[in-house]
Amino acid sequence: MKVAIVGAGNVGATCAQRIAEADIADVALIDIAEGLAAGKALDLAEAAPLVGHSRRIVGGEDYDLAKGSDVVVITAGLPRKPGMTRDDLLAAPTEKSSPK
Repeated sequence: MKVAIVGAGNVGATCAQRIAEADIADVALIDIAEGLAAGKALDLAEAAPLVGHSRRIVGGEDYDLAKGSDVVVITAGLPRKPGMTRDDLLAAPTEKSSPK
Protein backbone atom coordinates (compact mmCIF):
# COMPACT_ATOMS: atom_id res chain seq x y z
CA MET A 1 0.00 0.00 0.00
CA LYS A 2 1.13 3.56 -0.70
CA VAL A 3 -0.04 6.89 0.74
CA ALA A 4 0.78 10.24 -0.85
CA ILE A 5 0.76 13.26 1.44
CA VAL A 6 0.54 16.70 -0.17
CA GLY A 7 1.99 19.22 2.26
CA ALA A 8 5.13 18.43 4.25
CA GLY A 9 4.64 20.93 7.06
CA ASN A 10 4.07 19.87 10.65
CA VAL A 11 0.77 18.11 9.97
CA GLY A 12 1.94 16.36 6.79
CA ALA A 13 5.26 15.24 8.27
CA THR A 14 3.56 13.95 11.42
CA CYS A 15 1.00 12.09 9.30
CA ALA A 16 3.81 10.50 7.28
CA GLN A 17 5.65 9.53 10.46
CA ARG A 18 2.59 7.87 12.02
CA ILE A 19 1.72 5.96 8.84
CA ALA A 20 5.26 4.64 8.38
CA GLU A 21 5.87 3.84 12.05
CA ALA A 22 2.56 1.97 12.29
CA ASP A 23 3.72 -0.07 9.26
CA ILE A 24 0.54 0.90 7.38
CA ALA A 25 2.01 1.98 4.04
CA ASP A 26 4.91 3.39 2.07
CA VAL A 27 4.76 7.19 1.98
CA ALA A 28 5.36 9.87 -0.65
CA LEU A 29 5.63 13.40 0.80
CA ILE A 30 5.03 16.21 -1.70
CA ASP A 31 5.44 19.95 -1.15
CA ILE A 32 5.97 22.99 -3.39
CA ALA A 33 8.68 24.34 -1.06
CA GLU A 34 11.95 23.24 -2.62
CA GLY A 35 13.75 20.64 -0.51
CA LEU A 36 11.20 20.56 2.33
CA ALA A 37 9.52 17.24 1.52
CA ALA A 38 12.79 15.58 0.52
CA GLY A 39 14.43 16.66 3.78
CA LYS A 40 11.53 15.50 5.96
CA ALA A 41 11.36 12.18 4.09
CA LEU A 42 15.09 11.65 4.58
CA ASP A 43 14.78 12.37 8.31
CA LEU A 44 11.94 9.87 8.63
CA ALA A 45 13.69 7.23 6.54
CA GLU A 46 16.90 7.52 8.57
CA ALA A 47 14.92 7.01 11.79
CA ALA A 48 13.27 3.84 10.47
CA PRO A 49 15.84 1.38 11.88
CA LEU A 50 15.51 2.97 15.32
CA VAL A 51 11.73 2.69 15.43
CA GLY A 52 11.61 -0.68 13.70
CA HIS A 53 9.84 -0.32 10.39
CA SER A 54 10.97 -0.90 6.82
CA ARG A 55 8.50 1.30 4.96
CA ARG A 56 9.80 3.32 1.99
CA ILE A 57 9.52 7.08 2.46
CA VAL A 58 10.28 9.49 -0.39
CA GLY A 59 9.77 13.21 -0.79
CA GLY A 60 9.99 15.98 -3.34
CA GLU A 61 8.19 18.67 -5.31
CA ASP A 62 7.03 16.46 -8.18
CA TYR A 63 3.42 15.29 -8.09
CA ASP A 64 4.51 12.19 -10.03
CA LEU A 65 5.61 10.83 -6.65
CA ALA A 66 1.90 10.22 -5.97
CA LYS A 67 1.57 7.75 -8.87
CA GLY A 68 0.29 4.40 -7.68
CA SER A 69 -0.98 5.75 -4.37
CA ASP A 70 -3.94 4.04 -2.79
CA VAL A 71 -4.72 7.07 -0.63
CA VAL A 72 -3.92 10.78 -1.00
CA VAL A 73 -3.95 13.01 2.08
CA ILE A 74 -3.93 16.77 1.54
CA THR A 75 -2.52 18.76 4.45
CA ALA A 76 -1.18 21.68 2.40
CA GLY A 77 -2.22 25.17 3.33
CA LEU A 78 -1.09 28.48 4.70
CA PRO A 79 -0.08 28.97 8.32
CA ARG A 80 -2.43 31.29 10.17
CA LYS A 81 -1.16 34.67 11.27
CA PRO A 82 -2.11 36.06 14.68
CA GLY A 83 -5.80 36.96 14.72
CA MET A 84 -6.65 34.94 11.58
CA THR A 85 -9.54 32.53 11.62
CA ARG A 86 -9.74 29.41 9.53
CA ASP A 87 -12.34 31.20 7.41
CA ASP A 88 -9.76 33.91 6.68
CA LEU A 89 -7.54 31.23 5.14
CA LEU A 90 -10.13 30.58 2.44
CA ALA A 91 -9.78 34.14 1.17
CA ALA A 92 -5.97 34.26 1.41
CA PRO A 93 -4.15 34.56 -1.92
CA THR A 94 -1.58 31.91 -2.79
CA GLU A 95 1.71 32.24 -4.64
CA LYS A 96 1.25 28.97 -6.51
CA SER A 97 -2.34 28.04 -7.14
CA SER A 98 -1.82 24.93 -9.23
CA PRO A 99 0.42 21.86 -9.10
CA LYS A 100 3.50 21.65 -11.29
